[in-house]
Amino acid sequence: MRQVVFFLILLVLAGCGRNFSAPRDLDNACSIINERPAYFRAMRASERNWGVPVHVQMATIYQESRFIGDARTPFRYALGVIPLGRQSSAYGYSQALDGTWDEYRQRTGNRGAQRHNIRDATDFMGWYMTQTVERNGVPLSDARNQYLAYHEGHTGFSRGSYNAKPWLLRVADEVAARAQVYQLQLARCR
Repeated sequence: MRQVVFFLILLVLAGCGRNFSAPRDLDNACSIINERPAYFRAMRASERNWGVPVHVQMATIYQESRFIGDARTPFRYALGVIPLGRQSSAYGYSQALDGTWDEYRQRTGNRGAQRHNIRDATDFMGWYMTQTVERNGVPLSDARNQYLAYHEGHTGFSRGSYNAKPWLLRVADEVAARAQVYQLQLARCR
């Protein structure tokens, strides 16, 4: 009986360490960083390491996962009922795909990085967006085109694959607008 109680207590304590829920007010950068100071520390570290402005990171994370640490893509279904698996392997704050995440871990030496860890996710975004500068010449402060390259991949971006996706162009404009709002808010709350 003691072992069962001990196991249940251990299980409850293990579940307490992870909070993957989104902050309460995603439209207010100051509210996000006040509620989750670890997010701000992680984004500032990525900004120092890679040069990607905090507001660009925040707008991209908002679009990709709504700040939900264990976010996944929806399931696909055949005939509306037979599950076929997820739409992609995207996972975590950054919605990084398995292959891209593995490349990041290998190239940076951050082998223990986890997509549900905000510090690792923001470091990944910094690394990826720096690659976008090198491969496609997109400035780190250009939230719209950084997002398009993030979504389509470096090769897809260079081919202009996003031009055939009006919905994605609209989303990229929304990311850019949100980045501007976050930038203004962050200037006032620091």
